[in-house]
Amino acid sequence: MKVTVTRSGGFAGIARRWQVFVEREPDEEAWILLLRRLPWDDLPQEPPQPDRYLYRINYEPRKTAQDDRQGTAGPSEPVVPGPREVIIPEQRLTGPWRELVDLVRERDEQERGPHSTHPPRNGR
Repeated sequence: MKVTVTRSGGFAGIARRWQVFVEREPDEEAWILLLRRLPWDDLPQEPPQPDRYLYRINYEPRKTAQDDRQGTAGPSEPVVPGPREVIIPEQRLTGPWRELVDLVRERDEQERGPHSTHPPRNGR
């Protein structure tokens, strides 16, 4: 499973991207619980405020050749039916959405460094 957060907009208009492969994280179960808590289908529709960020959050479930043969997302139910993508204005980034964005950013920056804007190294 891959979670990607892209932050765009703001005063300078510089985009940043962070990414995590959930199954590679030592606390995979905590990630799964967080992903299940997110209100994917219940986002308030609100225009972004000027000079504030927009967050694009992408979730891609793991898919393998075995999944294709079985016609399922794996041996158990998918964490979240997906793939999913949401766009959240900065002023609405609260609760579990804020928790997810902060966690993805923190883990990615631990791996690549805080100022990297380049694609992940070594498949991550």
